[in-house]
Amino acid sequence: MPGTPTHEPAAIPSMSKHDKASRPERLKNRRDFLRVAKTGKKWVAPGLIVQVDPHASEEPSDVMRIGFTVSKKVGNAVVRNRIRRRLRAAADEVLPAEGRLGRDYVVICRRAALKRPFADLTQDLKIAVNKAERRRGTEKKHA
Repeated sequence: MPGTPTHEPAAIPSMSKHDKASRPERLKNRRDFLRVAKTGKKWVAPGLIVQVDPHASEEPSDVMRIGFTVSKKVGNAVVRNRIRRRLRAAADEVLPAEGRLGRDYVVICRRAALKRPFADLTQDLKIAVNKAERRRGTEKKHA
């Protein structure tokens, strides 16, 4: 109508191409999950467990990758997906600042992640990533 003000829809924050570039890539191959579990360092927090390992390739990498594991012991598919979404959001917030390039991160979700406040979950992830990285840095280098 001519006399009524037009209402623009509220701007929905979306990720630009630049934001997606800073986002960690996803680990999807079982082989990569097993490699990180076997050779990586881990840190346990109330809502999650973080395992860290450098990429398998010999050349330096400018990308970090993350994978999520939620066992059936945690709950049914709805519960597992809810926990996975919460941890993905926490990882998207924490890893660009705290994670290191050239690393693979595996986050093993625990049942407590479902009820844990999001701020505590992001704090758990931040502490676990830093502690696991510190443990990785203290290992002896083989000549």
